[in-house]
Amino acid sequence: MLLLSCVSALLLLPVTILFVEVLLAVAPLASSRPPAGHRPRVAVLIPAHNEATLIGATVRRIVQQLTASDRLIVVADNCTDTTAAVAGAAGAETIQRTDPALRGKGYALDFGVRHLAADAPEVLIVIDADCEVAPGAIDRLARACHASARPVQGLYLMHGASGAAAMQRIAEFAWKVKNQVRPLGLHRLGLPCQLMGTGMAFPWQLIGGAPLATGHIVEDLKLGIDLARAGAAPMFCPDALVTSRFPISDQGIQDQRARWEHGYMSVILNDAPRLLWAGIVGRNVGLAAMALDLCIPPLALLTLQVAVVWCAALAAYLLAHTLFPIAVASAAAGLLTIAVLLCCAFYGQGTLSVGTLPLAALYALRKVPLYSKFLVARQTSWVRSKRDRE
Repeated sequence: MLLLSCVSALLLLPVTILFVEVLLAVAPLASSRPPAGHRPRVAVLIPAHNEATLIGATVRRIVQQLTASDRLIVVADNCTDTTAAVAGAAGAETIQRTDPALRGKGYALDFGVRHLAADAPEVLIVIDADCEVAPGAIDRLARACHASARPVQGLYLMHGASGAAAMQRIAEFAWKVKNQVRPLGLHRLGLPCQLMGTGMAFPWQLIGGAPLATGHIVEDLKLGIDLARAGAAPMFCPDALVTSRFPISDQGIQDQRARWEHGYMSVILNDAPRLLWAGIVGRNVGLAAMALDLCIPPLALLTLQVAVVWCAALAAYLLAHTLFPIAVASAAAGLLTIAVLLCCAFYGQGTLSVGTLPLAALYALRKVPLYSKFLVARQTSWVRSKRDRE
């Protein structure tokens, strides 16, 4: 019973943090104005591995937002297709990297940064090859980064295909909770956010010497933590929108989810406790808040954890009349339910309806094999998600 009480209390922590972040995100507070003033010289860096089918459109959208002094670099990383040629024809500078032994986005970013060092920009912006950058996003990221002298993360959303099935709409909703609702809640308290992999802007003084060639499975998340420890925690810029689409193929979806969620859970176990300790010892509220936010598992996993602990607590109450576990587990279940309903009401338009929510339980159950593999066959190496056109 002591173990169940401890687990119930421990689970209440991430649920409470999520609940507070959601409340702040839905509160009718005034939005911050995008920074004005100096528009810094920008270099946009796009790491690309066999992206010939997508890279042209991505480059053309970005070129429209650049000034005469800006640069757009595409790193054709271990490509066996025409990525470099297509990107060059669309208006980008292209450089090619070939090293089959060292694969992954981090190595491509490091290669691009070292290439830029001879003519360094004031701000470096990283965009993934399959992303669509909304009009004005480059300017907003650049100005916010220059004004704050900190890394800046734009609003990165993923959409399902037109007419997507309910399960993909639920995945889109969960992504929106993680990448929009939670960082917006922290932003409204002036607290930092996690880096999300694309739509990221960095002052050159920070990124020029940052450890990028790590081969980490979620290199963006790890980079944000490293920069926060160095005194430059990322800040959220909800006005700079970058979007991409979920894969349609089953293989693409499985590859993507395994890499993201296994990598994220590894960071929770390895980095979150040390980051929280550093925040407490250094009396750094931003570090502590970043660590607590990092402790929130993926929404499907958190839902499963709450359900399992609540059922165990109910059994303990019925068999032994132990009140504390069921009281704490019920509080966690209640707060999680309210948080999800608020997100659905304020941010679920066009994605999810209250009537679709019961299917979320099935969505969570279908991810049990993914979470089980984390325990027995954890993905630790970078794998590119298969594109739908391949």
